[in-house]
Amino acid sequence: MARIDYLRQQVARAERLAKAILDQQTAERLQAFAAECRAEMQVLTVKTAA
Repeated sequence: MARIDYLRQQVARAERLAKAILDQQTAERLQAFAAECRAEMQVLTVKTAA
């Protein structure tokens, strides 16, 4: 599995969990993790396009 595919799956999983979980702090951490994954995906996309 390519790193970008892995990151896409992690973003989807983290966002699903963040919506379903009742603990606000955990939901915020999951959203932050999803944002970090998106940022890494963007960097990888730029590197592969260059």
